[in-house]
Amino acid sequence: MNPTVYTETSIVSYLTARPCRDLIVAGHQQITHEWWSKVRPEVQCYISEFVKQEASQGDQQAAQKRLAAIQDIPLLVLNEEITELAFKYFEATKIPEKARTDAYHLAFPAWYKVDYLLTWNCKHLANGVTRKVIETLDKQLNFHTPIICTPEELMEV
Repeated sequence: MNPTVYTETSIVSYLTARPCRDLIVAGHQQITHEWWSKVRPEVQCYISEFVKQEASQGDQQAAQKRLAAIQDIPLLVLNEEITELAFKYFEATKIPEKARTDAYHLAFPAWYKVDYLLTWNCKHLANGVTRKVIETLDKQLNFHTPIICTPEELMEV
């Protein structure tokens, strides 16, 4: 069976954005394009309504590109348990209020037992501190812990 991947909004943003002159961002964009073309066909991707909502914000033309890129990706459905888990993640991590949605991006793949959470959000999601907090909390709550990583870390499946 193919690995499962919850695709967080930053992935589709890097995929569809105009090329950036910042070398780091440009590198992330290139890696995202490579991942999307080479790895995505080998995995089963999922998104949530939160990804669709975030992708639809901002410049209308850019939003249309983001939404078109994810239109065929299955949507994981929100339920009360995911909301409760997201609240626990929010409380346990240092995610600021304005980024509360990131706790949902952690909760969906945990509740649905998705193998990977793919993101470029290294500030709140793909970093060692968050990974450790989530692993510890998931162990206490008896939840699955997805591997939180960037496309660069998931180039081989």
